[in-house]
Amino acid sequence: MAQSPEQLWWKNGVVYQIYPASFKDSNGDGLGDIPGILSKIDYIKDLGIDIVWVSPMFDSPQVDMGYDISNYEDVYPPYGTVQDMDNLIEACHQRGMKLILDLVINHTSDQHAWFEESRSSKDNPKRDWYIWKPPRYAEDGTRLPPTNWRSYFSGSAWEYDSLTGEYYLHLFAKEQPDLNWENEVTRKAIYDSAMRFWLDKGVDGFRVDCVNMYSKGVDYQDAPIFNPKVFEQPAWMIYANGPRMAEFLREMNQKVLNNYDAMTVGELPHTPDPQDVLKYVGLGDRQLNMVFQFDIVDIGQGSSYKYQFTEWKLPKLKKIITKWQQFIDGTDGWTTAFCENHDQGRSVSRYASDAPEHRVRSAKLLSMLMCAMTGTLFIYQGQEIGMVNMPKDWPIEDLKDIEALNFYRSMEEAPGTSPETLAYIKSSIQLLGRDNARLPMQWDDSPFAGFTHADGGGWMRTHDLYREINVKKQQAEPVSVLNFWKDMIRFRKQQADALIYGAFEIFEVENEQTFVFAKKENGSTRRILVALNFTGEEQMVSLPYEGLALMVGNYEDAEAMERQASGRTRKLRAWEGRLYQVEA
Repeated sequence: MAQSPEQLWWKNGVVYQIYPASFKDSNGDGLGDIPGILSKIDYIKDLGIDIVWVSPMFDSPQVDMGYDISNYEDVYPPYGTVQDMDNLIEACHQRGMKLILDLVINHTSDQHAWFEESRSSKDNPKRDWYIWKPPRYAEDGTRLPPTNWRSYFSGSAWEYDSLTGEYYLHLFAKEQPDLNWENEVTRKAIYDSAMRFWLDKGVDGFRVDCVNMYSKGVDYQDAPIFNPKVFEQPAWMIYANGPRMAEFLREMNQKVLNNYDAMTVGELPHTPDPQDVLKYVGLGDRQLNMVFQFDIVDIGQGSSYKYQFTEWKLPKLKKIITKWQQFIDGTDGWTTAFCENHDQGRSVSRYASDAPEHRVRSAKLLSMLMCAMTGTLFIYQGQEIGMVNMPKDWPIEDLKDIEALNFYRSMEEAPGTSPETLAYIKSSIQLLGRDNARLPMQWDDSPFAGFTHADGGGWMRTHDLYREINVKKQQAEPVSVLNFWKDMIRFRKQQADALIYGAFEIFEVENEQTFVFAKKENGSTRRILVALNFTGEEQMVSLPYEGLALMVGNYEDAEAMERQASGRTRKLRAWEGRLYQVEA
């Protein structure tokens, strides 16, 4: 019997994202691998996870940590083999878990056989599998790219290829040429190689990378000038959410996904209007099951350049969460709940406090927030133990991420950049940068946090605090962040009607200290109320209901404190959260 919309497994499930390079090294080469993931599969199951998401493990030159794929049907050899992936799929299924992979099909590596053929000559049959354009020329004869589009990784989005005298498009690194989705033959090859190959092996779905960038139109016009000092300009308003996006995604479902019980979650940047998002996630339209809306993780990023941090206040966070919690009300759409992934700074450091005296409470408070959100819950490796950003005294040389390093070096080389500006950019990278999420997983207090037994340590520096923040230590502590997350995941599933499916109600949205919201069961008057103190000081909060029964608190003495309270007023201590059942 077909499942009703309320019972779909990808709505109820809790997803755990794994970044293979940084999760667990099984063979002592300093790099995480598939057998390492397999060795921790029972840990993941014990956490309460239903769906394991493995970030790119495909064969790749690793220019962009695996998002530059040279063969969709093979595994990056240091990570393991296709047989290792078969073993991991089977291990997940044996434990009642699903497994999903990244689907990176906006671009390939420049070392993919398709691109090597495409660039070999203008008349090669695969020439039109990628986006090639002739140069433009200035009045003085200077050769110019076809448009002024800026790459996400700085510089031009076009790379000149002297062999054939044309430019190819790369929205990301020059080693990541964009595929031409206008070509039907290309699309068929993508469906066969990147999707059916793995679905036939038992993979249960995909997180779809850059899902709204496949349809770039055919005109290739210059982008508006945001910064007149440079040639390259942001162009997402041209290449994102293009004219054939819905057509391409419907075709992907009709020709591939509809033949499998597979889930899809799309990465959907540059789409701030909820009505535009709903076009992608309506259950009846069969485009995507759900998408990641990036407003929450974009908080603090500069308007023109990501690594120019701007201060923000709590109402901004509350309004973003409210917007994306409520946009599916009365529709057949679905949403996601997340505040970390492989591309973001750690949530404790970004949204709360990683100060030693507040770190644990902050991690638990954010767990309460996330587990009370409507939608499918996504947790990123290390989030469940409250891992924090890299120390501020680490030098820029410790970074590995191409995005951050390219921007830092471009600013370092730019005329007129002051030492103060460079220091500001470095601090912005240390708060917002992708490397924060890519530090090795902290398993125990042995050398290199138990991530690797390599003499020289892991591929990336281990966090200085691994002896204080690690899995083994927290497994032994009943009130640890890890055990709190386990309890909250279990509680979320027990209260699914309100927490997973309930309607979101916000109170005092302009309050800069506290975040109070309710989740109301559909077709019922029953509510769960959540009150969170987003400051390091005591705050008095007036709650919107009486008849409150405490269900969860992130202080061990919350119940005792609650017995001393009366009426609707509560005193919340630093980074304290309380969750109530509304009985009246």
